[in-house]
Amino acid sequence: MGTAGDSEKKPTVVFVLGGPGSGKGTQCANIVEHFGYTHLSAGDLLRAEIKSGSENGTMIQNMIKEGKIVPSEVTIKLLQKAMQDSGNDKFLIDGFPRNEENRAAFEAVTKIEPAFVLFFDCPEEEMERRILSRNQGREDDNIETIRKRFKVFLESSLPVVEYYDSKGKVRKVDAAKPIDEVFEVVKAIFTPEEEKVKQHRCAIL
Repeated sequence: MGTAGDSEKKPTVVFVLGGPGSGKGTQCANIVEHFGYTHLSAGDLLRAEIKSGSENGTMIQNMIKEGKIVPSEVTIKLLQKAMQDSGNDKFLIDGFPRNEENRAAFEAVTKIEPAFVLFFDCPEEEMERRILSRNQGREDDNIETIRKRFKVFLESSLPVVEYYDSKGKVRKVDAAKPIDEVFEVVKAIFTPEEEKVKQHRCAIL
């Protein structure tokens, strides 16, 4: 089994999951700034590929038009390429895996298990309130669409959260709190244990 490539250090991957309006984007930007991760959004990568006008992009566009789900392998290849191109070894993968099949395929294709899953837990009413108030002119931000997106999230993504939870890999964040408070919790999750001890020692002295 062991090829020479196996010995190289695998990148650290954190899956970031949360419903629409749970504040994932804002917190990912904070994590990138403070902890040097590279933020990869599956949706952005697919959109960029479509925009590039490549053969692959045209295929993705047609699938989306027909309401089909883009195959896991396609998204995973884009994620892998972005990881290689970034020159970094720490990644936040946002909005993926969207379902159990995505998750299994990601581990099978990349041979990477996430370090943990950062799960932004936010009540539906709060997400609705946020999305409607930010109203960035996204045509998919009306109440019916938001509820549909939320339902899809619950049905598809929660099984992924539950799977990793059974492995002790979920770090759940109460995302209904103000941005700064949420980031304090996120910071504690990303700060390595030995640093926490150091900080604690300084605080006592």
